[in-house]
Amino acid sequence: MKKYYVLFIVVCVYNFIIGQTIELPTPQKTGGMPIMEALAKRATVRSFDTTDISIQQLSNLLWASFGVNRPDGKRTAPSANNKQEIDIYVLLKNGAFIYDAANNKLNQVISDDLRSQAADRRFADAPVQLILIADLEKRGENSEEGKLRTANIDCGYISQNIYLFCSSEGLVTGARGTVNRDFLIFKLKLRADQKILLAHSVGHPKP
Repeated sequence: MKKYYVLFIVVCVYNFIIGQTIELPTPQKTGGMPIMEALAKRATVRSFDTTDISIQQLSNLLWASFGVNRPDGKRTAPSANNKQEIDIYVLLKNGAFIYDAANNKLNQVISDDLRSQAADRRFADAPVQLILIADLEKRGENSEEGKLRTANIDCGYISQNIYLFCSSEGLVTGARGTVNRDFLIFKLKLRADQKILLAHSVGHPKP
């Protein structure tokens, strides 16, 4: 009986961590490579080792990309009028998640592995695929053109943060605008005013 009780607890914990949310460890906000060295090493890579990055590296990556860095809730990348309209969707082998920066966790959207649909074969081996999605409802401008123009600028700041973190951490990344948009819109349950702007593959360099 005791064995079944322990198994039940393990299954419950597994379902909470993998099936619903991932509680990320506190991001490490010190150390790393000097900024000038990170800039010197910044590059787009299209070939990845399949080895997973650690949960600590993932937490650090997401915080560096667009995490909360001040008590007032402002972030590591600027956004016009502090609208914070860019959401980071994280595609892992155990599902697709949305990054909750305020609570430093990942909330699951779907349990399917969607990574192969976020990258062509050049990027497919990367263990992490980040999808940067603009929630235009948060922008508030009158025209969709104006909302998209501003969101693309804000997305660029986040993309550069991803590049510089990866350079500093010894990871590699490649950004691209080519993804299977129709498939991801359906699978991620996106609204019409949520626009996929950019994808980043992240992983270890291929030996």
